[in-house]
Formats: sequence, C-alpha cells, structure tokens
Amino acid sequence: MADVVDKENMKNYQIASERIDPATCRYPYCIVWTPIPVLSWLFPFIGHMGICTSTGVIRDFAGPYFVSEDNMAFGRPTKYWMLDVSKVYASGSSTWDTAVHDASEEYKHRMHNLCCDNCHSHVAMALNLMRYDSSTSWNMVKLCLFVLIHGKYVSCAGFLKTWLPSLMLMGIILAVVLTVNLR
Repeated sequence: MADVVDKENMKNYQIASERIDPATCRYPYCIVWTPIPVLSWLFPFIGHMGICTSTGVIRDFAGPYFVSEDNMAFGRPTKYWMLDVSKVYASGSSTWDTAVHDASEEYKHRMHNLCCDNCHSHVAMALNLMRYDSSTSWNMVKLCLFVLIHGKYVSCAGFLKTWLPSLMLMGIILAVVLTVNLR
C-alpha cells in the first residue's frame, strides 16, 4: 500500500513541475515571491509571498482583511519554491488545497502588520495546517530563509527585477561616498 501512495505522490509532483508556467502565472504546489518596491531595494531578501493551490492559483495576504487570488499585491512572482506534496501529512492535493483555503479564510479576518502578521505568516499558517514536512513550526523567518535558498527565479527578468534596483542603489551610495571622500 505504501508503494502505491509513494508512486501516486511522485506522479503528482512530476505533473505539477511540468505544469509550472510563468507566462500564465501558474505554480502548482509552490510558494511564490516578488519584491516590494523600496523595501526590497534596501533588503533584497525581503519581499511579498504567496502560496499556490494544486492547480497553481496564487493566494496571498495582500492587506488588511484581504487575501488576493491570482493577483499578487506587488506584481507577478519573480521566484518560486516548489514543495513536495508527498510531505503533506495526509499526502494529497485535497489536503493541500484545504490547508491553503483554511489559511486564506482565517487571514480574511486579520489586520495586516508588516512586522508580525503578514503574507509570510499566511503562508506559514497554510504549511502548519497541512503539517508540511511533519512540522507545525513554520514561521516568516524560516520561510524567508528557505525561499532565499531554495527559490528559483522564473526568468532572467525575474532575477533582474529582484536584484537590479538594490545593486543600482548600492552603486549610487558608493559613488556619492567616494565623491565626498575624495574631495
């Protein structure tokens, strides 16, 4: 019986990875990330996050009492981290979708707080509800780190959208500091 479940999960994972389509913004079983203007320019590892259903529909906590569907608050994703559906406690797309739905419904009744209860917290709640990777200790710091390490850029343009503003800002600051100090 375990072999049948493992084969089914591998099949789901393979199908999902084949269905990732940045052109249509479909990222099944993924966490998606996009930079936040100005904040991500200063700290390029901080950005806006959402979690996708088994069909790739993006859900993100976009503001007070509002969970967006397929319209991320700060634009299209630039990075995604594909998760393994076999690491969900009940192993299946219905468990995944239920957890994403339940977290989204909870966050429709919450005030957004940039530092404490934000889009990362929404994603963490979904992962905790599905007990992803046998864990109920997902949080915004852990997610920030894992997306930074495991995330893949959707394209070269996604990479540039993430890092170019920060590099330009650092270049300007460096040029001003050098100009002032070399007088």
